[in-house]
Amino acid sequence: MGTGDMTLRLDDMLVPVDTSGTSRKAKLTIERDGSLQLTAAPDVNKSELEHFLASKRDWIYRKLVEKETLTNEPVTKELVGGEGYLYLGRSYQLRIVDINDTRVRMRRGKLVLPRALAEDGSRHIIEWYRGTGLTWLAPRAKNWVTRLSVAPQSIEVADLGHKWGSALPSGRVRIHWATMQLRPRLVDYVLAHELAHLREPHHGPAFWQLLGRAMPDFDQRKDELASTGSSVWLGNRS
Repeated sequence: MGTGDMTLRLDDMLVPVDTSGTSRKAKLTIERDGSLQLTAAPDVNKSELEHFLASKRDWIYRKLVEKETLTNEPVTKELVGGEGYLYLGRSYQLRIVDINDTRVRMRRGKLVLPRALAEDGSRHIIEWYRGTGLTWLAPRAKNWVTRLSVAPQSIEVADLGHKWGSALPSGRVRIHWATMQLRPRLVDYVLAHELAHLREPHHGPAFWQLLGRAMPDFDQRKDELASTGSSVWLGNRS
């Protein structure tokens, strides 16, 4: 038996199985194009492989997100007047002005940075995303909380590295500040996705069914996030 003798399904992904392996311990790899490949000995039965694949579900999704992020050039921003910063899908020009203020603000369609803060301007702009994110998400979350029948302990906006969001068993839901650069429908997807994890912690069929009942077009939003997510700024990381 060899490659292509068996194909398994994990959610919406097809996973070919190479049964020419010499070890009974199955091995899962993610190819350069993001496809999955499972290798196992020919005497490992299908149910064992399906159980193994299901046990790796969270690892697979995490690695696919990391791979997508790493294969795209990071977005960088220059701290100069006229630089564009996205907020809810629209680009706003940065203005560095001489004003007596201690915060970045949106004024008349411009993102205004006080010159006194310019030396560490990126950090102050990120703080602006966090603050506006909390304000925008709070009323938005009520809708999804009702639809999903969940009770989050808190909703926070933070730097989550290469993760759009996270949900802890304690009920703490965190959304990446960079998410606020996306169109509202995609921010809603990230928010609803994480809230759904309060009931279904894993990306199994029950999770997608729950999310689908609350957001019938979640698969379209998921694909759109995958194609546009690489355009967001994650901060000027060294």
